[in-house]
Amino acid sequence: MSAAIVAVSLVVLAHILKDIDAARVVANVRAMPPANIARAVLFIAAAYGTLTCYDLFALRTLGAGHVPYRIAALASFTSYAIGHNIGATAFSGGAIRYRIYSQFGLGVVDVAKICFLTGLTFWLGNLAVLGFGMACCPQPPARILELAPGVVRVAGIAALVLLVSYVAWASLRPRAIGIRDWRVGLPGGLSTLVQIGIAVADLGCSSLAMWSLTWSVMPAAGGDGFFTVAVAFVAATLLGFASHAPGSLGVFDAAMLVGLPQIATEELVAGLLVFRVLYFMIPFALALVTMACWEAALAISRRKSKC
Repeated sequence: MSAAIVAVSLVVLAHILKDIDAARVVANVRAMPPANIARAVLFIAAAYGTLTCYDLFALRTLGAGHVPYRIAALASFTSYAIGHNIGATAFSGGAIRYRIYSQFGLGVVDVAKICFLTGLTFWLGNLAVLGFGMACCPQPPARILELAPGVVRVAGIAALVLLVSYVAWASLRPRAIGIRDWRVGLPGGLSTLVQIGIAVADLGCSSLAMWSLTWSVMPAAGGDGFFTVAVAFVAATLLGFASHAPGSLGVFDAAMLVGLPQIATEELVAGLLVFRVLYFMIPFALALVTMACWEAALAISRRKSKC
């Protein structure tokens, strides 16, 4: 399925970009107001800040209260920043989490549970945002999925019903899934709402960053502004996540271009390029440096303990 998503996305992307004016794209990048870029940087920093709450929530749910927030933040930032760019985040990010959390006595099973709970947070938030977006503004996801807006609206309502049903189910009594050592206790109703809030904040900040780099510099494009961009952004993000492609490269971009045809191609491509640098490449470089410093600190600590 991942290969099919990538293949179709690349074909669509090649078709959309076949007549693109590269010089105009470069001109749009250069003409982008510094204030918009600064705003996007702040929103992206806030998005990565909310990502740290994914790990912190999972650790507290599992009862690993001895792991401090700074370690949860370190594991979250590095695992997501590196995992997003390598692809297959559940595995690449999980390996990084294990490397960090193992220093605090957590084993492979514990890290697997953390990955499950962070993934659950991600999907619950996406179900809320995309369900609401598909119900209220079905056009962008309808264009991406090539479905009738009415069908997309029904799917959005169904997603919201499913989400409410899950929250009610989790609220009735303590729930758990899995067997033996792999058994994971699910958050209760109130904690599930906290999960949804964390993911919605993450998606909201990321969408605001994308909007700052696209819609806000094109007021003449018309439409519903931020909400339209946000719905397209979340749908494109989910499609990119499902593809497991490194950095969702090609998949995310094609989905955004299909979902927002009211924005001129060269202007949207310029926004996507800047967003990719700010959201993917710079955090990736920072995460690599951070992990290098972490490994160096561990090596020095081992050397001192041997002495």
